[in-house]
Amino acid sequence: MATTKQALLNDTSVTLMLYMALELSGAKWKVAVADGKRAASQHALVAGDVGGLLLLIDKAKKRCGVQGKVRVMSCYEAGRDGFWLHRWLLEQGIDNVVVDSSSIEVNRRKRRTKNDALDAAKLYEMLVRYVAGEKRVWRVVRVPSVQQEDERRLHRELERLKRERNAHVNRIRSLAVLHNVRLQRVGGKDWSERLEQLKGQLPAGMVAEIERQSARAKLVGEQIAQLEKSRQEQLQTMIEQQQDGPLLALLKLRAIGVQTAWVLVRELFSWRRFSNRRELAGCVGLNPSPYDSGASQREQGISKAGNRRVRALLVEIAWYWLRYQPHSALSAWFNRRFGGAGKRMRRVGIVALARRLLIALWRYVEQGVIPEGAQLKRP
Repeated sequence: MATTKQALLNDTSVTLMLYMALELSGAKWKVAVADGKRAASQHALVAGDVGGLLLLIDKAKKRCGVQGKVRVMSCYEAGRDGFWLHRWLLEQGIDNVVVDSSSIEVNRRKRRTKNDALDAAKLYEMLVRYVAGEKRVWRVVRVPSVQQEDERRLHRELERLKRERNAHVNRIRSLAVLHNVRLQRVGGKDWSERLEQLKGQLPAGMVAEIERQSARAKLVGEQIAQLEKSRQEQLQTMIEQQQDGPLLALLKLRAIGVQTAWVLVRELFSWRRFSNRRELAGCVGLNPSPYDSGASQREQGISKAGNRRVRALLVEIAWYWLRYQPHSALSAWFNRRFGGAGKRMRRVGIVALARRLLIALWRYVEQGVIPEGAQLKRP
């Protein structure tokens, strides 16, 4: 797959180009295709009709008068369909880029016309500019392999299940408080006995609903336990095989637990490569976003344009770092700058610490440089 793509890029004999932009939705695809010299023709396909897409490309070649060795370049926005289409296009010898939808320029008028046909035409125009050399016309998404993408399933499902469990628990508490019954703890070994007691305090319909909510919460809890057991087994296998990977390296640091190390590696450190700390911070949305126009100058805070899971996790890790790595250089910097400040400034400072901590952990994983003053866990 990668060989086919590289061959097309390196083959200097390929001078004829065909550009194709796809606007994907749940029911249909809108396709704009042409040779970059004439107006793009618009076509509609049933979503997922890859056979029809190949027929469209053949028809476009005949319409544009390009035959023989033709390089087909396509693009679509990252979204619901994920990356399967990108991989399939590469297998067909079609070069493709997946575009970050938030990086696409739009008309700033208060009311602008928007539909799939206009979006496809806009993507087509930007694709022509991108191939011509305007690399900053948009941001291209880094596509993981099937295995790398699959490795992210476990912790993402765990995250969703924990939110669902909390929703069930909060619903049970909210129902009970309608009759001034304030539950301090929901679930556990003695929960069935507590439910029996509630039957004398709450109406029958409400008790029945609480029992159904409890059953759903119990099922979710069982699935969470299964996933955590699976993760622990994978981790144990890595330890037994003495794999010296980024996951085990992170686990050696105090303040870094299994959940933290697992998410950082699966989302960031295992398959992404960064040239510098700005790229790294930009990937998780911790880069600054100043506003400097004319006489107006202000700092808008972090961009929040990257991976929200990693960004939220890093802020949480930063608090733990202050607690479990008090003698590190990072903790000393935070205490010096924000230790005597109020709550608001400490919240601002913890985000700055999270960014510095991210860079320190990246250097530790990539180069083996232990953060200054940081302590390792005892064997």
